[in-house]
Amino acid sequence: MGEQLTKADVKRIWEEIEKRKLSLRPKLIEAVKEARSHGDLSENFEYYAAKREMNQNESRIAYLERMLRFATIVSDRSERDEVGLNDTVRLLFEEEGEEESYRIVTSIRGHSLSNLISNKSPLGKALLKHRVGDRVTVRPGGGKSYTVKIQGLEKTGELETDRIRSY
Repeated sequence: MGEQLTKADVKRIWEEIEKRKLSLRPKLIEAVKEARSHGDLSENFEYYAAKREMNQNESRIAYLERMLRFATIVSDRSERDEVGLNDTVRLLFEEEGEEESYRIVTSIRGHSLSNLISNKSPLGKALLKHRVGDRVTVRPGGGKSYTVKIQGLEKTGELETDRIRSY
């Protein structure tokens, strides 16, 4: 089974593939040709650097196409008062007395340092389908469980500035 993606994730992946194929690929091919024209390839650092960059681009395209081929499309819709994908939740970590906000996203977009929590992470899994006021027990793999209280919920939806990965 592949990644779980929303329709918006799929759209962004296709946009990245298109940009890499139609814009970046021709530039990289030209850079390889230009570097190759400089003579002896055995000592031509520019040629090897250009080839490496072109190969990285082709690998990224293949990775994204493979991801789409095996992906499962999931809905980012949820009830108005329950936590779902792309929603931002304000949590109270009761043991520490600290509040933090997190946005629940698909696993390919998760980035905990930016407070984007994957729906596959222990916290993300535990929060889905719960409501404001609920106390939720989170059980990380091998770690001590902890409880959070859902203080607030914002139905944020998709943001156009979100990106799966910069390129």
